[in-house]
Amino acid sequence: MKKIVLSFLGFFFFGAVCAQVKIAKLKYNGGGDWYANKTALPNLIRFCNQNLDMKIAPKEDFVEVGSLELLNYPYVYLTGHGNIVFSQHEAENLRKYLLAGGFLHVDDNYGLDPYIRLEMKKVFPEYEFVELPFDHSIYRQHYRFDKGLPKVHEHDGKRPQGLGIFHKGRLLVFYSYESDLGNGWEDQSIHNDPEEIRVEALKAGANILQFVFTQNY
Repeated sequence: MKKIVLSFLGFFFFGAVCAQVKIAKLKYNGGGDWYANKTALPNLIRFCNQNLDMKIAPKEDFVEVGSLELLNYPYVYLTGHGNIVFSQHEAENLRKYLLAGGFLHVDDNYGLDPYIRLEMKKVFPEYEFVELPFDHSIYRQHYRFDKGLPKVHEHDGKRPQGLGIFHKGRLLVFYSYESDLGNGWEDQSIHNDPEEIRVEALKAGANILQFVFTQNY
């Protein structure tokens, strides 16, 4: 299948079109709160546009995991606290999207981990999540993170990990685990996190988006 994001990436960096790049939040079934962190992506987009001169539309779209509309987005964000269920069709659709050039960022919002691991095995039964080394380029974009992801919220007190699913050397899925980047992106009034932690979370998110728009195209 032809890579779906080439036109987006070329336009993004060379300003060849007036339309802005759009990113999306993934809507899934199973009862989990896919809609969580409502201010997170708009704040991240604003940070990227102001500090890295990205041309991203100011608000995210919402796209269902089984929809062909997935193909319109170079970056799709999945978060929540609870259960996730992919049907066979949805798993196949997500797999096609990712193999065609798309990118999925899974952001652990506490309680997500056991469900997302099971469902991603439906999408890629042949692959496991592996931890990215700290010298991976996702940590070496505009901002440098020599120790990997920042720790925003405690959760179970485990260290934050950046996990990935790779296919032929290309990172298709990035899973920010035990970090809670999305909460760090939210309005400060929601979680009352220290400003320095919020800024670190936003920088890490900006690196992820910058990586998506530059890797292997």
